[in-house]
Amino acid sequence: MTANADTAFKKPITVALTGASGAQYGLRLIDVLVAAGHEVWVMISKAAHMVIATETNIELPAQPQRLAEALSERSGARPGQIRCFGREDWMAPVASGSGAPSAMVVCPCSTGTLSAVATGASNNLIERAADVAIKERRTLVLVPRESPFSPIHLEHMLTLSRLGVVILPAAPGFYHCPQSIDDLIDFIVARILNQLGIEHSLVPRWGEVENKDD
Repeated sequence: MTANADTAFKKPITVALTGASGAQYGLRLIDVLVAAGHEVWVMISKAAHMVIATETNIELPAQPQRLAEALSERSGARPGQIRCFGREDWMAPVASGSGAPSAMVVCPCSTGTLSAVATGASNNLIERAADVAIKERRTLVLVPRESPFSPIHLEHMLTLSRLGVVILPAAPGFYHCPQSIDDLIDFIVARILNQLGIEHSLVPRWGEVENKDD
């Protein structure tokens, strides 16, 4: 959990990006977790790489070590703070319940991944990591981004919710009077951080009054 003798990080958080629209949410979440001092374990599916290339101007390599370097550079992470794992890296700590405990967020979560997690498919490391989180009773947050949801999607969400999984759709609110796309992204990231028990100041909580200079 440490990169070297004098660099200690807070508990690791696993972040997986899959092939739904909304890559900006997952990328922003990684940045915020890094800024908060957490070690971040990252998995990005092949489809997610395509979405990132389509929705952003960010180019991310697929090879795990190079991906970790690219994410570290853009987020300002310290050496070793971001670790990336490949699709079939079965020796990754997230692949087993005996690995280091880590809360997990799939953001965005495709409905295909949602289905696989709900049925315990475990066809790749992302699905296996989510399966481990469920069986070990660890925090698992899924952030689906689809519209409309079909009965199949809703049934899978209900199944997972009954297992203790947090279903947090990427549906930002507007009561904080967002002024930019970034404000909308931060709304969802803030909700995710709330579920992880991580303090933040991204968005004022309901009823809070911001301090303003006279």
